[in-house]
Amino acid sequence: MNADTYSGKGEQFIMKTKTILFFIVFVASLRVVHAENPIETGRQAGTDKNVQDKAGRIGNVDTIPAPPTLEETRITLDKWIETQQIISKERKDWQQGKEILLGRLELVKKEVATLDEKTKQAETSVAEANKKRNDLLAENEQLKTAGTQLTDGIAGMEGEVRKMFKQLPEPVHAKLQPLYQRIPEDPAKTHVSAAERFQNILGILNELNKANNEVTVSYEVHNLADGKPSEVKAVYVGLAQAYYVSARGEAGIGCPTTDGWKWEPSQTIARDVLMALEIQEGKHSPAFVPLPVILK
Repeated sequence: MNADTYSGKGEQFIMKTKTILFFIVFVASLRVVHAENPIETGRQAGTDKNVQDKAGRIGNVDTIPAPPTLEETRITLDKWIETQQIISKERKDWQQGKEILLGRLELVKKEVATLDEKTKQAETSVAEANKKRNDLLAENEQLKTAGTQLTDGIAGMEGEVRKMFKQLPEPVHAKLQPLYQRIPEDPAKTHVSAAERFQNILGILNELNKANNEVTVSYEVHNLADGKPSEVKAVYVGLAQAYYVSARGEAGIGCPTTDGWKWEPSQTIARDVLMALEIQEGKHSPAFVPLPVILK
């Protein structure tokens, strides 16, 4: 029920109250006038007496009540004035209450409008958040797929490096040993991240590529033709061919196999290997040195 409905009922109540009070005052005024006119009262009394005589003869007329006194009329008027004041006060209070209610209603409407706007904004934000969430989930799935492929690729590369590691020259083997030890024994149970494993493999491959384009000289111990071990000076040409020569002039040729390097004595290449070593060490001017190559 709104403020206009209350206002209409209040006006109806005031009109009814005014009508009743007007009727009361009107009757009271008639009684006062009747009481203050003695001549008319006498006449009325004579008339009333005649009526009473007639009524006595007839025997069925009600007794007419006495008119109100001046004091009773004054009290009635005081009550009427008091009632009018109460009505005026109630009307004023109602008007003020109506304005307050209308103000509160307007305020509530504004708050409702503000809440509706905030609700729409929140719904928009939720929709955008859901869209971003779905995009992130899709991107996460792509990253998981890429991560799985990368992990599988790294595991394959680690297996190839394990096979290749036995075929590396001794100096390269010793140089790459720290990186080789980082390769996990069981890729499925390792706690090393794929990024670290990938970086480790790249480091190994980079060193292998570098060694494959270099001529490396190292001191090693090999079994010579007489079966006795002896220190020799080995020359590795990349990763696929090597030669050695001892202090006594015994020479040999080597190549990688699946079980490691295989060495074979070859006395015919001793002078050429010594010349190659002198060129490598800067003791001889550069020149073409013919050396045999074993292809497998």
